[in-house]
Amino acid sequence: MLISDISVKRPVFATVISLMILAFGILSFRDLPLREYPETSPPVVSVSTAYSGASAQVMETKVTQLIEDQISGIESVESISSSSRDGSSRVRVEFSIDRDIDQAANDIRDRVARVVNRLPEDADPPRIAKADADARPIQWFSLTGENLDRMALTDYAQRYLVDQFVVIDGVANIFVSGAGRYSMRIWIDRIALAARGLTVADIESALRKQNIELPAGRIDSKQREFTVRVKRAYESPEDFERLTLARGIDGHLIRLGEVAKVELGQSTYRNEFRGNSIPTVGLGIVKQ
Repeated sequence: MLISDISVKRPVFATVISLMILAFGILSFRDLPLREYPETSPPVVSVSTAYSGASAQVMETKVTQLIEDQISGIESVESISSSSRDGSSRVRVEFSIDRDIDQAANDIRDRVARVVNRLPEDADPPRIAKADADARPIQWFSLTGENLDRMALTDYAQRYLVDQFVVIDGVANIFVSGAGRYSMRIWIDRIALAARGLTVADIESALRKQNIELPAGRIDSKQREFTVRVKRAYESPEDFERLTLARGIDGHLIRLGEVAKVELGQSTYRNEFRGNSIPTVGLGIVKQ
């Protein structure tokens, strides 16, 4: 049966079908995107470096310029832009559209590895991501727990969730917002410190020298071999309070608990993430 026969024998049905086709056509025409050129995203690789306490000028001269000079000779680089702020440095490298982003990231990683030893000692290792350093997350997840505080939630997210999300195709990076990482916080009493003739640098030096775990060698015999390890004694706030800073004038040992209060707490209290007015830990997904 031809369409013309249906239209003659059933004019109402044919009219309804025609109106439906016309309505769908109008809706499709209104919502159909129209572009003169296709939307393209050039390959972008970013290098982020954190150096807590450093000023923007120090970040520019000691970190940003070194990284820029090292990666400037990579093949197919279209542009390099950077920004230096207090405590952080970001370098954005844009490649030509035909450059494979995985190969570009590997080239950046190899070049940055050559300059790591020239960065300040206290600076964190540079992080390479296949995305713009200022890219915003396209999706947020809120992590809550009835019997878990922010530090426990952050530890769970870092151990079990971040690594699972970051290997998904199309995911470049994971932002953990509102994080409360475990940290041994030392609240210094400046009056007690000055009364004993000490400075903050003395406390930092004592922590660097004593709060370490060093290999103690090996014991060999004719039939056995033992690896000797020296167990680190500083694991709890009470252990840190017994850390020796110096020897007083009268010969007694000045310990950290005399000049400071030590407690286990969050690494920072300057940020917070809330979902439905409840403090949570946020996981932001950044696309490649």
